[in-house]
Amino acid sequence: MKLSGIGGQAVIEGIMMRNQDKYSVAIRKPDNEIEVIVKENTLATKKYKWLNYPIIRGVFNFFDSLVTGLSVLNYSSTFYEDPSEREKTKIDEIGKNIFKDKFESILMAVTVILSIFLAVALFMVVPYLVSRALAVVVSSKGLLNFFEGIIRLIIFVLYLALISQMGDIKRTFMYHGAEHKCINCIENGARLTPENVKNSSRYHKRCGTSFLFIVMFVSIVFFIFIRIDNTVAQLIIRILLMPVIAGVSYEVIRFAGKVDNKFTRLLSKPGMWLQKLTTREPDMDMIEVAIKAVEKVFDWEKFLVEDYYKDSTDIVADIESSERELAIAAVHMGKTTKKTRSISVEAEDKEEKELTAEEKYIQAAKEFETAEKDNSLESVYETIEELENEESTTVDETADFVIESLEESKVEDEGIVFEEPMLETETVSEFDDELDSSAKDAKEEVEESSEVDGFVIEDLEENAEDADLDFEYIDEESDDDENEEIPAFKSRNRK
Repeated sequence: MKLSGIGGQAVIEGIMMRNQDKYSVAIRKPDNEIEVIVKENTLATKKYKWLNYPIIRGVFNFFDSLVTGLSVLNYSSTFYEDPSEREKTKIDEIGKNIFKDKFESILMAVTVILSIFLAVALFMVVPYLVSRALAVVVSSKGLLNFFEGIIRLIIFVLYLALISQMGDIKRTFMYHGAEHKCINCIENGARLTPENVKNSSRYHKRCGTSFLFIVMFVSIVFFIFIRIDNTVAQLIIRILLMPVIAGVSYEVIRFAGKVDNKFTRLLSKPGMWLQKLTTREPDMDMIEVAIKAVEKVFDWEKFLVEDYYKDSTDIVADIESSERELAIAAVHMGKTTKKTRSISVEAEDKEEKELTAEEKYIQAAKEFETAEKDNSLESVYETIEELENEESTTVDETADFVIESLEESKVEDEGIVFEEPMLETETVSEFDDELDSSAKDAKEEVEESSEVDGFVIEDLEENAEDADLDFEYIDEESDDDENEEIPAFKSRNRK
């Protein structure tokens, strides 16, 4: 696994992907089309080198990510908000008149400040007050601070568990999973295709969820050493320490993302567990959105060739090996059974095709198998009986048609006329004469030979009854033969 340097964030029905000085936002619009925008975002760290120092860079990146994240969230929400809500209010008009073009930036800054204030109140003040309620049974300040950190962590987990049950948040968490899968796909040396992305893991070490958990953990360590009795002072110190805690947490998460060993894997485990709440398995439509967002800001083909496999002697074989490992891991985790699409496409109206007899039997067999499980076979037996009757009728009609065709054509073969099943007297006489002549010739030939296949004539005559031959009376026919009827054409259903 190799660090790619890209990061992202899930938004409403879309994904933001960021790579150095630019970021892209891909949104699945209500009409199912994908809207993609790309914006330049030159980081201040390139202009001010001191912002790249450890701890300081963490604080800067935290606030920069917060501002950018809120901005793209607002952008994505414009595709799905009620048209009536887009109408400008009096506050908008006043703000535009006072701040002119800077109104949007000021509004964003106010939103960020309010978000931080609410986060401090929920994750700093509330845990502190709850822990101090335990002072009646716990005298150690260090132990109280430890309990404060545990309570903070519990509140954080409960908060994530509750919001993850909301329908819109669930879909956002699915897009969050798609974002992670794209990054993991690239950083595991696979091509960025829908199938490879689907097979990749939805958990990532550098995720914001893991970062927040590290913040919670580091804050426990920091706050244990605060031993001031004044409540207001304790709260002020906690708030002032938050940027430092964020900076340290950033360095920890950055180190865990770059180095892969037992220590970093153990350090990343809790954050990865929390990602089970903040990520969901995406469908292929969400993966498609994520791929489009990545490709607008990151050349993954160049990354694989010039960076990931730069020392490889056979890039194709190595890529195939990486993709095979992802596929095996996906099967092992059971990801191949997940839902594949969320967009419902109406099937085109098609004319109903009449089933053949064979197809009807197959359909009846399937119904039989289904009905057998439900112990209700009457309808299936009725279906099969109807099919048999239908086929029998069809065969009978076919046979009648063949007979009629033969009779109409009046085909004559050896004196037999199909339109008159009874033989005429002259025709029978001619047939008898030919038969008598053939029999006499055969008898003369046998008499000239003393033995035919080891049998003499006398033996044949003695066994005439067994052999069903009568050479002496073969020319004598019963008078009834003249009125004998030629057997009619038989079908398999005729008696």
